[in-house]
Amino acid sequence: MKRAMDVLLSLAALILLAPVMMIAAAAIVLESGAPALFRQVRVGLLEREFGMFKFRSMVQNASSLGPHYTRDHDPRVTRVGRFIRTTSIDELPQLVNVLLGDMSLVGPRPSLPLQRELYSQEQWALRCSVRPGLTGLAQALLRSAGSFEESLELDLRYVREAGCWVDLKIMVRTVRTLVSGRSN
Repeated sequence: MKRAMDVLLSLAALILLAPVMMIAAAAIVLESGAPALFRQVRVGLLEREFGMFKFRSMVQNASSLGPHYTRDHDPRVTRVGRFIRTTSIDELPQLVNVLLGDMSLVGPRPSLPLQRELYSQEQWALRCSVRPGLTGLAQALLRSAGSFEESLELDLRYVREAGCWVDLKIMVRTVRTLVSGRSN
């Protein structure tokens, strides 16, 4: 049931959001050149690595200019990049990952392989026991304002309580959070 919901809703979202995605891609290319998308290796269900799609929000070759994480006022983030990050438009290409089965609409956000060392063996195994999500309980409640520990606690809580009804509530909360621009 969850997979069917993922496919139907992600396909509908891709169709409805296609104009927004085309405008975002054009703005990225006009500001800083092609490509508009980039693919980053992330860890998914059962520790399987996959290429997660995002709109590029940084200058080209940003990884060679700094760390794998961004910091406040990171000079590698473009003007368009700041906007698409603030509005989460940069995440929309992950709807394709949902269609491909690499991700779900709801689940813990997918980790980078090198982030494995931040988790205990039990935490890592639990996170990898479900498909990672485009949004999750941590994003719905905290957006990106929470600490690593707070996000981890909410990710593990989600895994323990997962279900279609929980997913629907998280999706509604995520939309409310995005529209309001604040964490709940």
